[in-house]
Amino acid sequence: MIERSEQADALIGELKRQGAGRLTIFLGAAPGVGKTYTMLGRARELQRRGLDVVVGIAETHGRGETAALLDGLEVMPRKRIEYQGRMLDELDLDALLARKPALALVDELAHRNVPGSRHERRWQDVVELLDAGIDVYTTINIQHLESLNDVVHRITGVRVSETVPDAVFDRLRDIVLVDLPPRELIERLQQGKVYVPEQAAQALQAFFSPSNLTALRELAMQTAADRVDSDLREAQAARGLPGVPLRRGVMVAIDGCGQSEYLVRVARRLAERRDSPWTVVTVQGGSPRDEAQQLEIDRAFALARRLGGDALVLHGNSIVDALLDQAARSGASTIVLGRTRERPLARMFNRTITQQLLQRGAHYELTIVSTPEARAKSRRSWRSVGGHLSRSDALLALASATLATVLAWLAERWIALDDLSLIFIVAVVLVAARTRMTAAVIAAVLCFLAYNFFFIEPRFTLMIGARQGAITVVLFLIAALVAGRLASKLRMQVLALRAANAQATELQTLGRQLASAADLGQVLHAGRDALRRALDADAMLQVGELVVHGDSLDAKDRAAADWAMRHRQAAGRFTDTLAGSDWWFLPMALGERRSGVAGVRMPPGVNRLNAEQRRLVEAMVEDIAQAVVRTHLVSDLEDARVGSETERLRSALLSSVSHDLRSPLASIIGSASSLDHYGAAMSEQDRHGLLETIRIEGERLDRYIQNLLDMTRLGHGGLALNRDWIGVDELIGSAVTRLQRYEPDTRFEVEVAPDLAPIWLHPALVEQALFNVLENAAKFSPPGEPVVVQVQELDGQLRIDVRDRGPGIPEDERRRIFDMFYSVERGDRGRQGTGLGLAITQGMIGAHGGSVEALPGPDGRGTTIRITLPRITP
Repeated sequence: MIERSEQADALIGELKRQGAGRLTIFLGAAPGVGKTYTMLGRARELQRRGLDVVVGIAETHGRGETAALLDGLEVMPRKRIEYQGRMLDELDLDALLARKPALALVDELAHRNVPGSRHERRWQDVVELLDAGIDVYTTINIQHLESLNDVVHRITGVRVSETVPDAVFDRLRDIVLVDLPPRELIERLQQGKVYVPEQAAQALQAFFSPSNLTALRELAMQTAADRVDSDLREAQAARGLPGVPLRRGVMVAIDGCGQSEYLVRVARRLAERRDSPWTVVTVQGGSPRDEAQQLEIDRAFALARRLGGDALVLHGNSIVDALLDQAARSGASTIVLGRTRERPLARMFNRTITQQLLQRGAHYELTIVSTPEARAKSRRSWRSVGGHLSRSDALLALASATLATVLAWLAERWIALDDLSLIFIVAVVLVAARTRMTAAVIAAVLCFLAYNFFFIEPRFTLMIGARQGAITVVLFLIAALVAGRLASKLRMQVLALRAANAQATELQTLGRQLASAADLGQVLHAGRDALRRALDADAMLQVGELVVHGDSLDAKDRAAADWAMRHRQAAGRFTDTLAGSDWWFLPMALGERRSGVAGVRMPPGVNRLNAEQRRLVEAMVEDIAQAVVRTHLVSDLEDARVGSETERLRSALLSSVSHDLRSPLASIIGSASSLDHYGAAMSEQDRHGLLETIRIEGERLDRYIQNLLDMTRLGHGGLALNRDWIGVDELIGSAVTRLQRYEPDTRFEVEVAPDLAPIWLHPALVEQALFNVLENAAKFSPPGEPVVVQVQELDGQLRIDVRDRGPGIPEDERRRIFDMFYSVERGDRGRQGTGLGLAITQGMIGAHGGSVEALPGPDGRGTTIRITLPRITP
């Protein structure tokens, strides 16, 4: 199963790459090795083969031999952007997308775009070109790769600011290593073929030293080799070849104490070499983090996501337990963590994080990473277990100790309390319950000194006169510290549980609202209200053309929303794409054929989102997207059901029309033909009989067609009610008289209650409904048996019962006889009917707010059709 899964993943990845553009990177160890020259030479060769090649942007840096290769190639004009009073040239991304060549050349992948461009970095432009199905050739130096940033800094002493995420390399089709020996590159530099002479001299003394170039060259070769090895593994997996080992995950733990981003890059390189998934975690324990720590963790999480990893915040009092539990859940085999300052007492009792992991993590590989910055920071001892002490916490500790001293003096003086230490311990617990651990320790020390100074003999000194007194104050100090520690941990647990409960409550409330939403509009309104309530911020949702609260978006906001919807990536604020927008836009996964976006606009004072807020928003957007998909599925299923039902009715209608309309037409045609050919030889009585047949069959045909037209009007909502007053006896008499013209042998017994007031309705429609019911009863009444019509008024409603003495209708079919084209051998579904009469009756009576039902006869024989009409006053 594992081999099949890997093969399926590889095939899916190959199919995804086939649907998008293909990326080829010309990789070099340093500037000047000839990446642009090689790229242009390869492009000219492809153009000679007939490929549509366009140069989006190529930097020749004044080199004549490189510029000569542009002759004969189509070069896209650059876009002019004004910045700080100067006009700067940039890649015209929109023009290149509109031109849509087979191959686009985009030089310098790590370039930072001019502020005001759509994307902050050029690699994002390249990703958009690839998503549009355009193949791209581009160039990059090894020092610009994000995961190697720290390695390059250690080698060269230069911190490169323009970097490209390693995830871009995951979209590679080919990698071309452009290499020059270091001595030859230095000669080119000295000859002025890389930089101008002044810059060349400076570069030779710094970046372009032989040792640096050798190390960078090795890095470039190693990166290219890793990529070739990765491609080989994917190709083997796609073909189902054995021998591809299963790689387990890498988990890196960070704490925000100065080396988080470095650890993320180390984990990325380690996972890349092993072809393993990797995750960055941090444990939120009993002490809150200060602003600097949280900001560093947020930056590390953002870096991890750019490099293709996951980021999680774990909660728990024990860091070791949280790390081991997460490693077991995620299937990680390697735990990476930094070497931080270890307290001597903890190391003495084997209680440091590293020692506990070594003791309990027997099944995991531990990688302990240390940096010069971390070792220098470890020598600064002022970072207590509770973090930095704020001024308000210090004042609270001092005030609590002072108040405890006053209360102890009053208790000793007025109520003769023996054990005054309880008052001081309560003060310490109260401080720990409201602040962090640092303030609790200070409060414990202050209370210890006050208790010793004011209440232990000899008083007003720090000396202790008796052995019992010394034991008392020492035990008091220990008890105060332990109580403060426990109270502080309990407080942090309560805060963490409160935050987790708030998020769970928001998600649960959103789930209930989405479950009760019946259509897309209700889903979007419920989702927007939930986002606003959870974040105390403005929110918008858009699915297709339906927008909920999108009026406040300006042009740049709409551009960011459209980009996020088209490319299914986050855009706007807190991202690197169209970051000038005030909104943070997240795409909603709605499948291939539909797209949607969710937007959140935080208040102006909020400059960043913490990890919990990001996870909450992403979870809520995912739930909203699933609800939108559900409404689309329900709509699609309903459309399919309606289509199937329509097709069934259409088939039944054609079958009914072809059978039931053919009989009267055949009679009419036969009678007319007989009159035409033999009319002169016929007697007057025979001719009259044929003419009577033509009239009766024509009226029968007219009734069929009228029923079809009435059913069409009912089905399309075109039935207008033109109400008027009419007497009940007149209404019944008109329907009976009309039917007797077609059924002269049928007897009717009409029983109308006396003193019935006229009724407000559409006379023609109700008469037609009564006619259909009476015709149905007359058709199946035995010869000589009357059809009884009984009319009375009950509870403000007019009730009309039409009874026949026919064979009756089985109980399980009484509801179905009102369905269109339902055919049985009894009732209104005989072989000579279209099966529309009672269906039309139900529609006409229902349009008046009434009802029609089929009941058994009074003595079990026959059928009673009951029509109930409400009395409406105009």
